[in-house]
Amino acid sequence: MQTNFSLAQLADPATRASEKILRTCVHCGFCTATCPTYVLLGDELDSPRGRIYLMKDMFEGGKAATAEVVKHVDRCLSCLSCMTTCPSGVHYMHLVDHARAHIEKTYTRPLSDRLMRSVLAFVLPYPNRFRLALLGAKIGQPFRPLVARLPRVGNRLAAMLDLAPAQLPNRNPTDRPGTFPADTSALEISALIQEGEQAAPVTRRGRVALLRGCAQSVLRPDFNEAAIRLLNRHGVEVVQAAGEGCCGALTHHMGKEHSAHAFAKQAIDAWIAEMDGKGLDAIIVTASGCGTTIKDYGFMFRDDPAYAEKAARVSSIARDITEYVTAIGLMPPVVDTDLTVAYHSACSLQHGQAVRTEPKTLLKKAGFTVKDVPEAHLCCGSAGTYNILQPEIANRLRARKAANIERMQPDIIAAGNIGCITQIGKVTGIPILHTVELLDWATGGPRPEALEGIAKPTPLLQVAAE
Repeated sequence: MQTNFSLAQLADPATRASEKILRTCVHCGFCTATCPTYVLLGDELDSPRGRIYLMKDMFEGGKAATAEVVKHVDRCLSCLSCMTTCPSGVHYMHLVDHARAHIEKTYTRPLSDRLMRSVLAFVLPYPNRFRLALLGAKIGQPFRPLVARLPRVGNRLAAMLDLAPAQLPNRNPTDRPGTFPADTSALEISALIQEGEQAAPVTRRGRVALLRGCAQSVLRPDFNEAAIRLLNRHGVEVVQAAGEGCCGALTHHMGKEHSAHAFAKQAIDAWIAEMDGKGLDAIIVTASGCGTTIKDYGFMFRDDPAYAEKAARVSSIARDITEYVTAIGLMPPVVDTDLTVAYHSACSLQHGQAVRTEPKTLLKKAGFTVKDVPEAHLCCGSAGTYNILQPEIANRLRARKAANIERMQPDIIAAGNIGCITQIGKVTGIPILHTVELLDWATGGPRPEALEGIAKPTPLLQVAAE
């Protein structure tokens, strides 16, 4: 794509990066076939190619964002399916992130929109505030029909109430800064069974930091609890760094650069302290939306003299939990899982991080029968705060995703992102679990509560030992 930026415009690092991205686009249109909003709406401006033209015109002309640009950029889920499809390697993620930041700086949204976005940015990244908000949502749920009728914001407030859990989980004892030591006993037993008396002694295999995060630590603290058990059982020491907080992903995707960078710097400082102290082999993430952003810290801070090098170091060792477990090797299952799993590949995992085969391979090694979901490349509609800010489109995508999953008739659904699990779990009776919960259970952890009445495990390790 030909561009016409002035030298003065290209002096701005963000514009210079976007200009390079625009030049790689050959407007072939392959992206339209895999873009969820184009598939649903059929509007060229709601496809990646259409949005690229809008963004090019805005950046090239040095224009403030218009209502038309904002409407179509806001409708983008940032699912990044277009990046997987694109034969030219257009880095759409960086382009749309630049557009959102530009919108935030140059466009005055309607008051109701500004208030909604400000509330989300004020609440979601802070676990204590989020917990209070969820308690308030529980009180407000009986009034949903009245709330939904409020002008301008009713549909969004109703979506917030719909997504709130009926029962708020208790605080988890593992949801705290601290170190969780490796436990090699399970590995030693497994080695003895497989190799007999010739098995070599098992020692600690690694030290990792685990992202505590913000929303997930409130909604589903059991995900990280399962991750800690799984990693400890595999001989890995886990540290949850003090002062880490939110990774910045939520506000980053709302164009709130200052807030996102402040959160990210806090996390970077916490992890660098561990890396320069006792050392880290990896930074483990169980919420794939966060993982995509953390892996992009190097780009986000590329022009920051104080953080460029530190951010790049953090990004270089960030790993999804399934990437890391694949690298160290999953121990054999100790229960007969014997369940059929529909694996939902979160967009942030398959498109944002290109982690596609590892979760399915691990589940198969753990004894599960894994089925791919039709239209797996299409988003479920969660996308961070999208299911609140764009509830109509999000609900249509969710219904489509749930129908495709239920067509497979699985026993359970597995996914690697809290947003997807919350979104899909609201419209299906099939239990939906985090991949790490199933891997933990299969290798010796407790059976997830969601499986009560479904699975009756046989202790394979006990049978083998006898």
